[in-house]
Amino acid sequence: MYLIIAIVLLSALKYFEVSFFADLSWWWVVGLMAVAFIWFEFLERLFGLDKRQADESLEKARKERVRKTFGGK
Repeated sequence: MYLIIAIVLLSALKYFEVSFFADLSWWWVVGLMAVAFIWFEFLERLFGLDKRQADESLEKARKERVRKTFGGK
């Protein structure tokens, strides 16, 4: 998520020519986008982060259903 925020922020600063970002090459923005693509398409799957997040959300929903069903705290 931080990578996407950095891309948006860098793109906006470059587009509006703020400070030294006006002289910065667009290749920095494109390079950051390439890094984000590689991360989300390959490395996240390689490390199992996508499955872990899905499993955690399913487990949280299951615990919430059990709590509602049995009236727990």
